[in-house]
Order: sequence, then C-alpha cells, then structure tokens
Amino acid sequence: MACKISNSMFLCLGPSQRPIRSQTIDIHSSTASICHLKWDNLLVKGINHRKGIIPLRRNKVIQAVAVPVRPSSADSAEYRKQLAETYGFRQIGEPLPDNVTLKDVIDTLPRKIDDVKAWTSVLISVTSYALGIFMISKAPWYLLPLAWAWTGTAITGFFVIGHDCAHKSFSKNKLLEDIVGTLAFLPLIYPYEPWRFKHDRHHAKTNMLSEDTAWHPVWEKEFETSPFLRKAIMFGYGPFRPWMSIAHWLIWHFDLNKFRPNEVKRVKISLACVFAFMAIGWPLIIYKTGIMGWIKFWLMPWLGYHFWMSTFTMVHHTAPHIPFKHSDEWNAAQAQLNGTVHCDYPRWIEVLCHDINVHIPHHVSSRIPSYNLRAAHKSIQENWGPYLNEATWNWRLMKTIMTVCHVYDREQNYIGFDELAPNEASPITFLKRVMPDYA
Repeated sequence: MACKISNSMFLCLGPSQRPIRSQTIDIHSSTASICHLKWDNLLVKGINHRKGIIPLRRNKVIQAVAVPVRPSSADSAEYRKQLAETYGFRQIGEPLPDNVTLKDVIDTLPRKIDDVKAWTSVLISVTSYALGIFMISKAPWYLLPLAWAWTGTAITGFFVIGHDCAHKSFSKNKLLEDIVGTLAFLPLIYPYEPWRFKHDRHHAKTNMLSEDTAWHPVWEKEFETSPFLRKAIMFGYGPFRPWMSIAHWLIWHFDLNKFRPNEVKRVKISLACVFAFMAIGWPLIIYKTGIMGWIKFWLMPWLGYHFWMSTFTMVHHTAPHIPFKHSDEWNAAQAQLNGTVHCDYPRWIEVLCHDINVHIPHHVSSRIPSYNLRAAHKSIQENWGPYLNEATWNWRLMKTIMTVCHVYDREQNYIGFDELAPNEASPITFLKRVMPDYA
C-alpha cells in the first residue's frame, strides 16, 4: 500500500509511524480504492509534541503498513477485529474495567496439585529428550536440523517443569520442588534460584516499566546513547530477537549484586550447581564425542531451547496495543488478564512444552500447575472472554513484534527503530522485506 500526500494532507499510518498533524489522507490500494481518514479517526492515539510538526513535500509517495480505520468508538468489536487481523491476532480483548481486581479472576480458577500428573510431565520430558538425543546420533546431516528442533523443544519442557517448581505448583513438598527445579534447569545451565527470584518479580510487576524483570520496551535515551549500542539494540530486538533470552540469561542471573542480601546464599548454591554441571558434563561430552559432538548434542538443542524461551516470552507480553505502564498507572488485573496473550502453537510443541503457551491463567495465578492451565483457560474464557488477547502463532504476529514493538512511547506504546533512525535501520527494513505476512 502507498500513501499519497498532497496539499494539506498528512501521513499517519501503520503501528510504527508517528502521526503528523493536518487534515486528510488519500490511500491507494492495489484495488484502487480510496479511503479518506480524519485526524480523530486514526489508529494512533496522539501526537508526540517533542518533535514538532514536520513539513512534507507535495505529492510525495511513502510506503506504509495498512491499518484499520478507527471508528467512533475505539472499543467497538469491529475495530478490534480489524486490529487483530492487522497484528496477526485471533482476538484483541476489550479494555478491562478499572474496578475488576485480580482476586475476582483468581476465584474462578482450578489450582489443585496432582502428583501423578506432575510426574507424568517429567516422564514426557525425559522420554522426548532421550528420543531427541537418539535422533541426533542416527540422523544424516541433512536431517539434523529436524532432530535439533525436536530436542530443543523437548528440553524446553525441562524448563517448564522447573518453572512449576519455582512457583510451588509442582508438589506439596517444597524441598522436593527445589531439588527437581534445580535438576531440571541444569541441562540448560540455568541457575534455578536466581531465575526464581527474578521471575517472581516479573509476575508481581508484569508490563510495568523498569520494574518488570522480563523484557520491556527500549528507552529512547538508551537507544540514542551511541551509534554502536543503537546498532546492537536494533539487531537484538530485530533479527536476533528469537534468541535474546541468551542475553537475558547472562545479564540477570550471574551477578550477585542484582540480588537482595537474603537471596544471595541460595543464589550461590544454584550457581555452584550450574558451574559443577559445566565442569563435569561438558568435558564428558567432549571426551566421548569431541568438540563437534558437544556442538551437535548440546549446543544446538540449547539454541533451540532459547528460541522457544525468547519466542514464548515476547509473544506472551508484546504487542502494539498492549501498554507498559509506570507504577503509578499500573493495574494488576489489567496487566495479567488484559496484558497477557494466549497463543496456540502446533500441538506437538504444546505437548512437549507442557502448555506453557496457555499463559493468561498462569499470570492470573502462578500457583496453577501447567497440567491445569487448559482447564483454567476455559474457565477464564467463560467468565472473562471478551477481555482476552488470543492468537495462533503465525508469521504476521512475529513480524509485527519484531518490526514494530521497539522503543517506548507513552502515546503510541511503541515506536519502531526505522522511524527514529531510518538511515540506520537496515536490520528492520530487511525483516519487513523478507518476513512473510501470513496470518
């Protein structure tokens, strides 16, 4: 689609474009239809006054992303349906009323621990991982990517088991949970206690600016620090975003200064376990299979795990219409119910990853075991369905996140890198050009 700007017209299209004040826009699509948009009908919430008004040349043609036209009410079902199609969602929920509390939602959910189901999930992960290692050992070189994909997804199940243990939703025996959680994280060289402490804060501060310890938008001042850092951020939040959890793992979990004094002892124990695994496990793998065996049997599945770790995290909480808020504006129910995304994946992925993609009930109450997430989600759909954000994993969804959801903006939620630094945004323009738009 192209936007033709002439006389007193202005451009304000696409989730990554800032609005520029004036009157109307003529939009020419491939079907030669023309839409006339008024200023108060635009998708974008408002004007960023810091930049001022930008003069435009007459008859300049600019490529833009097609977006739905905002109706008289931004909360209308038709508008949300159009927005969902644009972003690659199945449903974009209504704004949750301010008077709804998280307890109102939690009271409707099943949270019972079942030891048989918990250990069945362990059996599924151990068996699928063993099968993956066998596939890697037997597969010809051209089938190795498939074996790595399976094995990386299987060990993501280990992470989900440890995740349940950290939330005290695996067993009624808390010491057993700490042991199982630590062991489940070891093949991932993830320190269990540091992750648990930081992840608890993510749940307490979901989608809160600065305080959320998972991902959040880039600050503009951070983006403008230096050309080198700006380029690194563009690659990190652009083409390398499906593996950005590796940077998060390194930055957040090995620095003792990031933890409270009463947490440090447990953090040190977890770090000792991880370093012991590396000191014993890695040399054994290399001794038996060589350096290439270490890459083949450990590193590649580990990168597969981080693909899912990154993808699940960004899909769960990142979309152009989901805001990150300052603490004085933040609402727990809105952040957990309205600001978390449910996304369906191919069923084999959901089985190996123990339904971690069924994420809304987990954020409403982290004490819900993974094997109860589907029943809890069904309950939420019945009681709170209109407020849910739901999607099926697709290219358009990933393209929206990776090319639009970059720098924090109070009015628009996000500004794309290619708008703030168009001459340096080749990683983002590359993604826009090569990523499919299928939903």
